[in-house]
Amino acid sequence: MGSFYVENFGCRATQADGAAIEHQLTERGLSRAGAAAEAEVVVLNTCTVTSSADQDARAAIRRIHRANPAARIIVTGCYAQRAPEEISSLDGVSLVVGNSHKHRLAEIAAGSGFVSLGSLVNAAPPTSAGNRAPVVVEDIFAHTELLAAPVFDSDNEKTRPNLKVQDGCNNRCSFCVIPFVRGRSRSLPLGEVLRNVDQLVANGYQELVLSGINLGRWGRDLSRGLSPDLPPAADSQASVLRPRFVDLLQAILERTSVPLLRISSVEPMDWSNELIALAAASPRIAKHAHVPLQSGSDRILRLMHRRYRPWHYEDRIQRIHAAMPQAAIGADVMVSFPGESEDDFEQTRAFIERLPFTYLHVFTYSSRPGTASAQMPTQVPVHQARERNRILRELAARKKRSFQEQFVGKTLRALTLTHISQGRTEALTGNYQKLWLEGSLPANRMLTARIHSIEGDALVGAAE
Repeated sequence: MGSFYVENFGCRATQADGAAIEHQLTERGLSRAGAAAEAEVVVLNTCTVTSSADQDARAAIRRIHRANPAARIIVTGCYAQRAPEEISSLDGVSLVVGNSHKHRLAEIAAGSGFVSLGSLVNAAPPTSAGNRAPVVVEDIFAHTELLAAPVFDSDNEKTRPNLKVQDGCNNRCSFCVIPFVRGRSRSLPLGEVLRNVDQLVANGYQELVLSGINLGRWGRDLSRGLSPDLPPAADSQASVLRPRFVDLLQAILERTSVPLLRISSVEPMDWSNELIALAAASPRIAKHAHVPLQSGSDRILRLMHRRYRPWHYEDRIQRIHAAMPQAAIGADVMVSFPGESEDDFEQTRAFIERLPFTYLHVFTYSSRPGTASAQMPTQVPVHQARERNRILRELAARKKRSFQEQFVGKTLRALTLTHISQGRTEALTGNYQKLWLEGSLPANRMLTARIHSIEGDALVGAAE
């Protein structure tokens, strides 16, 4: 029946989408190739959060078409949803499927005229100059499907699969194109979440990462009355009618035997006191909080249309730190949003300096077509943007080193990964620290390690 290869770009949610696409293709009888150059069908599952992400996708199309001219390249994902006609004109592309129809990608490819019955291999030739590939894209807001599958044995997550339980976003941040390519927030029903978690546990995984585009909004589109497996509602009237993310965590802890549950990015307004208390109290929840910030300037946050103020964000971070003093606390920070002055940036730098962050993901603003910020005046010069990015990265490195130093001579729980180098095994601690362990150890093993030093950005230790 032929072979396929799926290449994912971007976030954990995209990786989870890619796993579901792989499942679709294997169900239709195709086998997974070891590389794009060896596959008859290549699916590029794209990102479009920055202009660089678009460039990466186009470069991948050129690279794969050059190395494997006969391959049928199917482009899907966020870039395909945002600019399908742009992609369809590129040499080598055979089909463009937007996020609106990603959940039916294999079906569309096999039964819509793009492919002869049942075979992805007998597709029409790749696009050549002057021709356009077929496009299957519709209004993402008209679709309610959620493509989700546990990520099993992908290149990056062989020991820490992620499960996407939420997709889409109802926020309208002025810089963000994601709601327009992912659609409204929608949740994977509790029963499906629990079945997927049980499957992961049955396959022997020790750590599971819950992911989503706006993960903390899980459940807001579901009815509690239709979810009898949920734990009793908290005392707020809203939670009686609509389940919340903390309800999902409680249900997973009570109804499955997953050893360790890690929460990916959750917005500050969704770090409720109840969620913080549960994360702190349960030994089965990783002590790790990723809380997007974007800016420490109140003026810039308002221009961004973010739904919190700096003092609210600081309160949430301090509460998390007080409840979990050894927890990793990270944030996404954007520099050089249109109109960001030197004073705005200094407010952000000082804000980050005084808070107990252990790492940062620093991004430079990238204008996205169709967003409100793309029309804003006073774009920041490139040289200033690069300097601000550098300053925050250096600040993040100092904070990370200071955080790591407290663990030298102490023990931490960690999970062994697959990378072995120079007689050492890479591991990840519960509080999100890279750790090199002495000796070659089997992957997917939860253990206690004694830390004896720091090398570069990693802890070094030995299993006890």
